[in-house]
Amino acid sequence: MEQKEYWNNVSAKKEFTTPFQMEKFSEYVNMEGTIVDIGCGYGRTLDELYQNGYHNLIGIDFSKGMIDRGREQFPYLDLRVKETGQIDLPDESADAVILFAVLTCIRTNEEQAQLLGEIRRILKPHGILYVNDFLLNTDERNVSRYEKYMDIYGVYGVFELPEGAICRHHDEKWIRELLRGFSELEYSHLTFTTMNGHQSNGFYFIGKPDRD
Repeated sequence: MEQKEYWNNVSAKKEFTTPFQMEKFSEYVNMEGTIVDIGCGYGRTLDELYQNGYHNLIGIDFSKGMIDRGREQFPYLDLRVKETGQIDLPDESADAVILFAVLTCIRTNEEQAQLLGEIRRILKPHGILYVNDFLLNTDERNVSRYEKYMDIYGVYGVFELPEGAICRHHDEKWIRELLRGFSELEYSHLTFTTMNGHQSNGFYFIGKPDRD
């Protein structure tokens, strides 16, 4: 099943529970900043930001079903369908970009790196990147599925869910490599509850783009 088809199919019922680090985020991004949430889903994080006083908000997601749900649930949010691999925003137009449990939905290193390149393009020189995502686990359930799908996808940590989605838990070395174009301001390990109710290792990162 295509990823887009999966997320459109579950858009009306999936509830996301991973916590957003609002207190930390607000230390680096002021209320007037333009904030772009890439892979915003139905807008849960943007609504949390809105309720905390941030109103210059843009949400982008490739799932039309998720965007339609968000527009109905949060009609005051600016939610847009992502049609191409590029982010349809001008260079250096965002004060902050949020990438919240999005890398887990992108299985290849190349596609992840392309997305980070686009984020660097749209961030202002002193903009902020916030990333929240999943790291590798060592329990038997996860290790067995990492090994099972390694032969299919060629990346340890990629796996399929029974309902059809392809997800990825990340080697921390790869996360460091992926974010090498950003100066670290915050990095912390966390334990998340996944959308299917399991516990997983995770992290959040706050950084700003390095400029040549």
